[in-house]
Amino acid sequence: MIALRKVENPQEEIRKANILIEALPYMQAYRDKTVLIKFGGSAMDDPELVKSLMRDIVVLESMGIDPVIVHGGGKAISKAMAEAGLEAKFVNGLRVTTPQAIDIVEKTLSAEINPGLVDMIRENGGSAVGISGTNVFIGEKLTERDKEGNPVDLGMVGRVISCQISRVEEALSLQLIPVISPLARELGTHHALNVNADLAAAALAKELKPVKLIYISDVPGLLKDPNDLSCIIKSIDRREANQLIAEGVISGGMIPKIKSAMDALNAGVRKVHFIDGRLPHTLLLEIFTPEGVGTEIVREQR
Repeated sequence: MIALRKVENPQEEIRKANILIEALPYMQAYRDKTVLIKFGGSAMDDPELVKSLMRDIVVLESMGIDPVIVHGGGKAISKAMAEAGLEAKFVNGLRVTTPQAIDIVEKTLSAEINPGLVDMIRENGGSAVGISGTNVFIGEKLTERDKEGNPVDLGMVGRVISCQISRVEEALSLQLIPVISPLARELGTHHALNVNADLAAAALAKELKPVKLIYISDVPGLLKDPNDLSCIIKSIDRREANQLIAEGVISGGMIPKIKSAMDALNAGVRKVHFIDGRLPHTLLLEIFTPEGVGTEIVREQR
């Protein structure tokens, strides 16, 4: 006997099929291409959102796209330091990292956050491998200045001066998603350095040259008015970004992030995106819809 199935809502089924058809050009455009994803900020605070994002990254992998993840972990590190009786101090947005604190940073990133993300990917049927940033990023100590212009010793805080991408390329060749922590190995001493994850991702993008560099955090994108979340700038080029910095629209901690993004564009990355990780499926919406979400920075507007 032939079993018949009644379609309760044929229009809904057709709508779902149309979504796939609309996404087809993007699936074809990005197949076998690398997408570098930096994930951090308050978007990491909600376990369900993190699980959802890891599932969406598995969707990318299943479509033949090669995701690479660089993750943050600032709030988890602050919590671990507080539990150890260490006070979190910041200078210009950078965490002062004493030799005692760098041990906590390494442990939190390498023993908690990184393997946790890898496990989530595997639980959703994906294949991933955790890679310590000390095996990818070569760094040197970074010195900042206070408001009076005096140099401030940040301790074991560094900036990336070069990348060794063989481990990342090997993972991609084995169809594994590399999940990389924001740590660098100090040139000469080989000591671990705490590195800003945004800047680490941009440095890696300059070497990998992905089709997209996507920053996922807790802001909706670049705003014309920082006090109005509805005035998102959809698309700007490098010249317009520099103008917004000069006008003070882009200010504070966003300036080094935007400048590093433009460095990545100058090195060959096609597009850089800033999207809100608090929005469910924000990554899929950015990649597979014509409107996208958040803000994109391109080399030049067409």
